[in-house]
Amino acid sequence: MIVIHSLSGGGAERVTADLGAYWYRQGYQVTVVTQADASSDAYPLQAGIARIVLGTAGASRGQVSALLANIRRVFKLRRVIRRVRPTLVLGMMTTSSVLAVAAARGLPCRVIATEHTHPPSQELSTFWLRMRRWAYPRAARVVALTSGTAQWLSQHVPGSKVCVIPNAVRWPLDATDPCVEPPERHGRKRLLAVGRLHPHKGFDLLLTAFAAIAKYLPDWDLTLLGEGPERETLQAQIEALGLADRVTMPGRVGNVGQWYEQSDLYVLSSRVEGLSNTLLEAMASGLAAVAFDCETGPREIVRHGIDGVLVSPSEDVDALAAHLSDLMARPQKREAMARRAIDVRDRFSSARVMALWRQVFVDAADPGKTA
Repeated sequence: MIVIHSLSGGGAERVTADLGAYWYRQGYQVTVVTQADASSDAYPLQAGIARIVLGTAGASRGQVSALLANIRRVFKLRRVIRRVRPTLVLGMMTTSSVLAVAAARGLPCRVIATEHTHPPSQELSTFWLRMRRWAYPRAARVVALTSGTAQWLSQHVPGSKVCVIPNAVRWPLDATDPCVEPPERHGRKRLLAVGRLHPHKGFDLLLTAFAAIAKYLPDWDLTLLGEGPERETLQAQIEALGLADRVTMPGRVGNVGQWYEQSDLYVLSSRVEGLSNTLLEAMASGLAAVAFDCETGPREIVRHGIDGVLVSPSEDVDALAAHLSDLMARPQKREAMARRAIDVRDRFSSARVMALWRQVFVDAADPGKTA
């Protein structure tokens, strides 16, 4: 059983769909439990996977209301666990992991908690911070995406049985709706960034960096793929920087693989990351990458100077502009890195990652086994 708030757009949501499909094809009975209904789904589930909606999504007003809402969530989830009787329950992200541990207490199943972002970058209330410290030591395993997050959890949530399992890279990518055709380039080069239009993704920093070098690289354009709350702010920044004819924001697309194939360089400007799915996809598609060396994530994917560049210090716009300019102006260096970037297809292959999950399943199902 996989427990997650929703299947709307996001890395953990997509991983839920991927993991569920893989386990179902391996012969497991898979149930996905969400708080939100299917109206917000961005990732369809494999046919044959059961979907149960708790109907408990929505923000609460005030601490008492929030506490009561979470108690209801725990009891509803507990009733589902009693009815389905899973061997293992996988909580996706902090809050779902905590709810799963609480709901499964005393029942004959084991819970695996997961962290998909680096905890110091999370915006969690004191309540959820305390509940994580209570819940994770009671989980059979806590899965982190990166070694940096695993180290943080070991230090700050003592008693947690932590292991590291990265996301598997998706390649080749299936096309889904909405399908948006990349425009004809007519000999122009495309710098591509993909992600939710959110402050964490640092697109404001990227726009400032691109503005600093755009006039020196007149044959390059920048495309930001994704949707989110910062669209109007970013659009205003584009206008203010005089980049309206050089930067496009087509929104969320379902055929992102086609955009990778028709781009020349990938950039990840995130202030914080877990393990970037888009970075893996871009490199698997044969793009060299320039990424901020934020606290966790990119450094576990990009091999600096081999298949991309890690920009340090993180959030340094001048450094980002310099590294982008270097690769944009040097096609031979860029193409050599791109040829090596496809190594992520093996380094983060589904076979490797699923072997790690299988071992976690075996370990978690054995009450006497420790990390």
